[in-house]
Amino acid sequence: MSLTPRITGSGGRLFADPAPSPDETSFQVDNTSDAYYSSPYYEKHQNDLQPFPVPRVAPPRMDLSDVLGSAILDPITSGSRITFHAVGDTGAARHTDPVSLALSDEAGVADAMTADVSQTPATADTPAFFFHLGDVVYEFGEDQYYYDQFYEPFRLYDRPIFAIPGNHDGVVYGESATTPAVPTLTAFLRNFCATTPGHAADAGAVVRSTMDQPGVYFTLDAPHVSIIGLYSNVLEGPGVISTQGGKYPTINDDQLTFLTGELTRLKPESEAGTRAVLVAVHHPPASADAAHGGTTGLADDIDSCAQNAGIWPDVVLSGHAHLYQRFTRVTPDKTRQIPYIVAGAGGYNATKPQGEVGVGTTLGDYTLAAGPIVHFGYLTITVDVSAHTLTAVYHLSGGGIGDTVTVDLAAHAVS
Repeated sequence: MSLTPRITGSGGRLFADPAPSPDETSFQVDNTSDAYYSSPYYEKHQNDLQPFPVPRVAPPRMDLSDVLGSAILDPITSGSRITFHAVGDTGAARHTDPVSLALSDEAGVADAMTADVSQTPATADTPAFFFHLGDVVYEFGEDQYYYDQFYEPFRLYDRPIFAIPGNHDGVVYGESATTPAVPTLTAFLRNFCATTPGHAADAGAVVRSTMDQPGVYFTLDAPHVSIIGLYSNVLEGPGVISTQGGKYPTINDDQLTFLTGELTRLKPESEAGTRAVLVAVHHPPASADAAHGGTTGLADDIDSCAQNAGIWPDVVLSGHAHLYQRFTRVTPDKTRQIPYIVAGAGGYNATKPQGEVGVGTTLGDYTLAAGPIVHFGYLTITVDVSAHTLTAVYHLSGGGIGDTVTVDLAAHAVS
C-alpha cells in the first residue's frame, strides 16, 4: 500500500506510521480475556451498571480544528462538504479462530479505510476522521490488548480517530467479588481522553498520539457537521444513558442534560441548513440482530431530549450488533424521516439476524430499510450543506457497496 507523507496535526499530533508494514498474523499478546467472564467480580456484577466518568470540562465538547491542521481542513472549510468514516466493533479477539482469521477480518476493514485517506492531494471527499462507535477492544477493554486490536490495525490510518466506548470497553472483572481489577474504562480513558495528546504507552512502537477527548460522552464539532456521542454503559443489553426515571439509581441523568443542551445549541445552524446533527451511541435503539436487540429505554431518552430541545438529529449511528442494518424512523409528529444506522461489523465476529428478517420488517416505530448485511465493512458519510444532503455509504470489506442512503436535510426526508 502506498501512502501520502505522514501528516501532523495540531500540537504536533501524529496519526500514522510513515511507512507501510505487513499486517499482523498473530497476537503480540495472546488474548485470553474471555476467561475473565468466570472471575468472581464479573460473575457477581455482570448485570450492574458502572459509573459514568465525569468529563474534564463542561460541557464536554471539542472542535476538529483543535486536532487537524489546515492542510486537511482548508478544502473542507472553504467549501461546503465534509466526509468521514464511522463503524464500531472493530477489535479482533480470539472469539474467531484461527487467530489469523480474526486479525484479517479487522485488517480488511482497517486497510480499506486507510486506502480511502491515502488520496493525494486531500479533498473534501477524502475522509477527514474516523468516529468509532464503540467496542474498540475485546473482551474487557484491557490495556494490554490495545496494540493488537487498535493501534496495529490502524497504524497507517493517517487521520484522527475519535471514539465513544462500547460495553466491552467499560466492562470490568476481578479476582475479588467486591473490587474490580481496574476501574471501568481505565484503558479507554488513557487512550482516548488523555489530558493532552502524547505518546500512547499502549501503542508500542506505533506513533499514533493519544486522543484528548473531554469525556466518554462529548460533541465533536467539525465544519458542516456535529456528532453528539453518548456512552450507553457496560451491559450486553439494554443500553443505558440515564436513570430512566429511577429505574437505574446507581447512575445519573447528566447525559440527558448534556444531550438536550447540545441539541438546543445546534438548533439554529440545523434549521438554517448549515450543519447536520448526528447522534452516536453504541447500543442501537432498534436492531434485528439475533444477539443484540434494540433498546426501548435508550430510544425514549433520545426522543425526550430531542422533543425538549425542539430539534431531531438527522441521523442516529450505532454499533453493538455485529452486522449492518438501516432503519427508517418517522418521528412522532410525522415531520421527519430519520435513518437509524447500525454499523457494528468493523472486524469482530459478524453475527446473523433474527430469523427471516427482511426489508420492510417493522420493529415498533422503526422500519427496516436496508439489510441486515452480515458482512464486515464500514461507513463513509458525506455532508454537503450547499446541496442540503447527507449521504451514508456502507462499503463491504473486500470491495463493493452494501447500501447507500441520502437524507434531504431541508425536507428531512430519506431518499
